[in-house]
Amino acid sequence: MSAPAVSVVVPTRNRAGYLEVALASLAAQSPPGGHEVIVVDDRSTDATPAVAQAAGARHLHLGVPGGLNAARNLGAREARAALVAFVDDDVWAPPSWLSAVVDGAARHTEADAFGGPIRARIEGRAPRACGREKPPITTLDLGPEDLDATMVWGANFAIRREALKRYGPFDEQLAGHGDEEEWLMALRAAGGRIVYLAAAGLDHRRTGADSRLRSLARAAYHRGRAARRTDTRRGVARAPRAS
Repeated sequence: MSAPAVSVVVPTRNRAGYLEVALASLAAQSPPGGHEVIVVDDRSTDATPAVAQAAGARHLHLGVPGGLNAARNLGAREARAALVAFVDDDVWAPPSWLSAVVDGAARHTEADAFGGPIRARIEGRAPRACGREKPPITTLDLGPEDLDATMVWGANFAIRREALKRYGPFDEQLAGHGDEEEWLMALRAAGGRIVYLAAAGLDHRRTGADSRLRSLARAAYHRGRAARRTDTRRGVARAPRAS
């Protein structure tokens, strides 16, 4: 069997409802050269295996508790394509998304990694925003044109599999924040190139109880604490302000 043009890796754990929507959107993709979808399951106890099987995705298990970067590493090792796209399990990708990733990688032959727009999509009875704060969901918008980027986010990014050999695997000791950032920073420090693909956008979803104010506030709190730990690890954390 010939290798597809791109492998899509979806790390997940106990979010079968979100995963079902994500996989349905991935099944609707039709990039030139074809694609495969790999679900990497970090010890789920819900219906995740059945959801993956119903969607026709390959379903891999992490043998021991691993986290997001361990799932990425396993998915990349098992991928058959030279181009590997990573998405979160709570995204929805429009039918044009994966073609835009493949086309962008073909245009920017010197780039090692790619990212695209990430749009917040809060479904159901979402709270009203005050107009100044963005939703506490990972988003990205670097404009309407392709450009070199300093950073892209793991909800929507792709790499050439060869880059893992060149720059090493994702750090499996990291968890909760900065999972892909450390790898991308190392790539750039070694002279690698990251390109933002303006046409390769997708939606980052929150639905049901996750779209309520309490859940969104809790997510923002934990995200802030995780970001502080990342800054402390890097030695760039600011000292707390005196009260």
